[in-house]
Amino acid sequence: MAVWDGISEFLMVVETGSFTAASKRLGVSTSHISRQVARLEERLGVKLLARSTRIVRLTDLGGAYHAKMSDLATAIDEANQSVAGAAANLSGLIRVSAAGIFAEEVVAPLLARFARENPRISIEMDFNTQRVNLIDQGFDFAVRYGVFADSEFIARKLVNRQMVCAASPEFLQRNGTPQHPSELGDYDCLQTNHDRWRFCEPKTGNPVDVRIRGRWIANNGHALRAGAIAGLGIAYAPSENLASAINAGLLVPILSGYEDPSRFSWIVFPEKRYMPLRVRKAIDYLFREIGGS
Repeated sequence: MAVWDGISEFLMVVETGSFTAASKRLGVSTSHISRQVARLEERLGVKLLARSTRIVRLTDLGGAYHAKMSDLATAIDEANQSVAGAAANLSGLIRVSAAGIFAEEVVAPLLARFARENPRISIEMDFNTQRVNLIDQGFDFAVRYGVFADSEFIARKLVNRQMVCAASPEFLQRNGTPQHPSELGDYDCLQTNHDRWRFCEPKTGNPVDVRIRGRWIANNGHALRAGAIAGLGIAYAPSENLASAINAGLLVPILSGYEDPSRFSWIVFPEKRYMPLRVRKAIDYLFREIGGS
């Protein structure tokens, strides 16, 4: 009997949250997963998982066992890939959570190139604007935008996102042009996930927080740009989201010099003692190509 029998199945059940999901990820039957975990529990003489018709959860002993074995499994995976040496020998699945135009137009093409250069790597990208739990949902890392304040995970600044405030020429002709961020409360603005915008006083560096309102609300960069071009209000977004429309004269930058300098895109990942080599190489690749700090 192999020492490792049942452990990979057990780890996958915990990672995915169910025997069915684990069977799909490993490409085996649900009965095989159940049988292997049961044999592992019998061999150890303890109950690792508490099962019901709806949920599977770790017992106290199962939680302690999972913590140790998860680190060990990751270390073995890293050791195997390190011994292989060459980058071409990197293998396995990398799951990435991301959202926004930057992720679609910059991060995704780079990860596609990384996958092309490493034929044994598979990459799954989930574009979801909602905050996901990286651990519970089995993501290796996420690309996040904004001001990072979640101490549960490790975050590295990937790149500074220069902000721009802009509106269509027709909108400005009809409504006038604000001269200070504090005036934005009198204008229709295009809202994303928040109704507060932060600017910065150019002379003092003091933040200027403004509550905005408007009749166009969208959590998608393309939709936000479309609303601005249609003259529905003022947009405030990372410059690359609006650059093509500004260059075409469809939008006009306003409030230059007041933009918030504290906006970044981040690489966020769970705090693990060991990170699979394939994941670390993918993250390093993004930093190298994008030039993050």
